[in-house]
Amino acid sequence: MTGRTRAPRSTYRCSECGHQAAQWVGRCPSCQAWGSLEATAAAAAPARPRVVAAGAPSSPARRIGDVGLDVARARSTGVSELDRVLGGGIVPGAVVLLAGEPGVGKSTLLLEVAAKATGRVLYVTGEESAGQVRLRAERTGAVHDELYLAAESDLGAIVAHIDELRPDLLVVDSIQTMSTADVDGSPGGVTQTRAVTVALTGLAKDRGLPVVLVGHVTKDGGIAGPRVLEHLVDVVLSFEGDKHSTLRMVRGVKNRFGPADEVGCFELRDSGIVGLPDPSGLFLARFGGPPVPGTAVTVVMDGRRPLPAELQALVTGKDIPSPRRAVSGLDNARVAMLLAVLEKRAGVRLHDAEVYAATVGGMRVTEPAADLAMALAIASARSDVALPADVVVLGELGLAGEVRRVTGLDRRLAEAARLGFTHALVPPDPGPGPPGMKVTEVHDLASVARMFR
Repeated sequence: MTGRTRAPRSTYRCSECGHQAAQWVGRCPSCQAWGSLEATAAAAAPARPRVVAAGAPSSPARRIGDVGLDVARARSTGVSELDRVLGGGIVPGAVVLLAGEPGVGKSTLLLEVAAKATGRVLYVTGEESAGQVRLRAERTGAVHDELYLAAESDLGAIVAHIDELRPDLLVVDSIQTMSTADVDGSPGGVTQTRAVTVALTGLAKDRGLPVVLVGHVTKDGGIAGPRVLEHLVDVVLSFEGDKHSTLRMVRGVKNRFGPADEVGCFELRDSGIVGLPDPSGLFLARFGGPPVPGTAVTVVMDGRRPLPAELQALVTGKDIPSPRRAVSGLDNARVAMLLAVLEKRAGVRLHDAEVYAATVGGMRVTEPAADLAMALAIASARSDVALPADVVVLGELGLAGEVRRVTGLDRRLAEAARLGFTHALVPPDPGPGPPGMKVTEVHDLASVARMFR
């Protein structure tokens, strides 16, 4: 009796996250996207395991001490704040993925890099025409003789441009718009995005060509496309910013050549994007002026970088039946907890008053090290007594009102001293402070809140 070979059964793959399902459903069980499952033919499983035959290695194995480092030296991109995040610059053969929300300034930043980078640069745009990119370059002053533009979306055409120009840097804007005829699927889908990224990564390693890819993000802020995209590249950068603020931050998420927790600060202007080696002017609204009730200055750690932050509070009204609490740039739950601790442990009456709390400059502060500063700002607003202008406040608060230690205290105090602060309120056992700064230990919230009564 002759057996018949069963035809491979169709499966369904999500174009957003790559999840596979045996039957079609309207909503992906993994990423919850609607209408993203596409039919794919499942490959038939082999009848028995195959033995992998030995092949010729591309190069002999060497001792790690004999491997040269010249080809792995980072080269500056021409933008110092981006070099800080990359770990000194971009390494030949490295593949960098820069992801961010629409309109945050990804193309503007990379056009700035393309104009300032050393050598010949090929800028491939799949979302705009070459004329549109030229208009932006005219506005930002990024026109350069060694900068070449190509409006392409086919991988084969990009490789032809690379063979012809032999660039020193390749920028692809964006990876979701690129496609190749070798695989099925629409541009931006899981299959196409993976195939194009694998091809460009292999090309970068083979020729020592640094490649920068622009990536889209989902509505939740994650990088769009398959998760394997982040594993294929060498560096993943997140470009963040609020549309109501000029502040932009490039945050390292993954970096095979340097620290993965560095942060670069930029300011988006009409003339382009500018790096901010010292962004304290954006975050300190009244530094150097007369003290104002309801304000306190702290230093937060964003990755490895200490950044000053001014916290502001406004307390209005009395005997209000349903008082309002409004928070901007802070964690709502954290501020609610601080209000309860202030009233219970420090005797500050807040249950019948409206409280407004915010940060300055569009900064987002979520770390507990800003607890004491926020609590003192609220107490200052309640009593209408201002903190001295030269005081910086550091410390985490517990529910018992105790002040707890924070990480990186030395770096925070050094940054505060550099900015001109001469007095610091810190948790117990801070160690020696910077020269010229008076350091005062604070054990509990009640003791320091007495100055506002």
